[in-house]
Amino acid sequence: TFDVFDPATENVIATLPDMGCIETKLAIDAADTAFRNSEWKNKLAKERCEILRNIYLKHIEYESELATLLALESGKPYTEAVGEIRYGASFFEWFAEEAKRLEGTIIPEPQQGRKILSMKEAVGVCGFVTPWNFPNAMLARKVAPALAAGCTCVIKPAPETPLSTLALCQIMEEAGLTIPGVVNVVTSDRSTKDVGLALTSDDRVRKISFTGSTQVGKLLLQQSANTVKKVSMELGGDAPFIVFGEDTTSLKEAIDGLMVAKFRNSGQTCVAANRIYVQSNIYDEFADLLTNRVQTSLKVGRYDEPNVNIGPLINRKAVAKVHAFVQDAKNNGAQVMVGGHTLEKENGPCFYAPTVLKLPDCSKNGIEEVFGPVCPLIKFDTEEEVIEMANDTTSGLAAYVYTANLGRIFRLSKALQYGMIGINTGIMSSEVTPFGGIKHSGLGREGSKYGIDEYTH
Repeated sequence: TFDVFDPATENVIATLPDMGCIETKLAIDAADTAFRNSEWKNKLAKERCEILRNIYLKHIEYESELATLLALESGKPYTEAVGEIRYGASFFEWFAEEAKRLEGTIIPEPQQGRKILSMKEAVGVCGFVTPWNFPNAMLARKVAPALAAGCTCVIKPAPETPLSTLALCQIMEEAGLTIPGVVNVVTSDRSTKDVGLALTSDDRVRKISFTGSTQVGKLLLQQSANTVKKVSMELGGDAPFIVFGEDTTSLKEAIDGLMVAKFRNSGQTCVAANRIYVQSNIYDEFADLLTNRVQTSLKVGRYDEPNVNIGPLINRKAVAKVHAFVQDAKNNGAQVMVGGHTLEKENGPCFYAPTVLKLPDCSKNGIEEVFGPVCPLIKFDTEEEVIEMANDTTSGLAAYVYTANLGRIFRLSKALQYGMIGINTGIMSSEVTPFGGIKHSGLGREGSKYGIDEYTH
């Protein structure tokens, strides 16, 4: 077994079975049998639509309970947890409708007396490996289109936050998804690598979808190559956030966007603003305004405390990594405007103070991804310079730009090497948006009308 902890208090909130290869094989057996029996796959698209719609409605019915459980195991503030539950629910609502739109194509024949029909079919058994930072929404974004297409699945949730996965499976059953083997869960901690290898090496698993670190994603890709699986990967971010001083209509709007892009889930998101580039003519003013906003608008605490909008990091290891980044920046000349320290005495060992750093000019490149509430501010002069700095990374998930110059918007939309670019906004995720990156940030797209294609062939 392994324990699940509340990161705010480090109290044990649940103990779950630590499964391994044997249990994973049993889960694959069940998923494969269910797929070959075809009861789910052969349901009318309208019937699958109705069940997915019911899962959406169950999300809404149990919103408070699901959000409380999610906040307890992840540490995020309750209001953010509610937002995640609604976000996760939206994928079931969206893909319920997309289930009815899996349309094929009739292609003009090259010879008389022939017809060419192209049809979309469910890919088969899917293996999902999901992260701890959005345990409901990241699973919903995968399982909803898979079910809509007629697939079966084996889910391996993160050991830090498995309870939200189990709760989601319970409401799926209540919503009418009662066919044995369609949805299976393998909880694991110490045997996580073995479970991943069992999923990637089994020929019956035809699809692997992973959200997490680039390092683990590359390993799963290598393992999946031996059985030539269909894969989708949503990996590391390292997002630039660019603010132009020549034509940004309002610094307040840019700071509003940055507060969302950086501090949501205490900075523990794959699309979090990681490198904040501010044009030199507004750099100092922007730093002062941002520092004041962080000091006056962010309250650190446990999820159930009033007005809290910054929770703990997921564990002590995460805190140590963030603090090491800040200390290294200080040793290399960074100025700490606010924060820069742990909050163990005030709140607990997993809390870190929201931090703003002014980095020296020599720190323009080579900033690692900081999975925490730290804003490193970097000065730039020209558009050409900031494009080069922003693209100087192997990652390519999301980028943010604040400018009122229409020509610049179009130029940067083409020049920035990222799968998603938010213009004058700090948040771009929704069920209708194709979510995904380029370069080392992954393969495939989730959500939108394209998301269901990841689960068909």
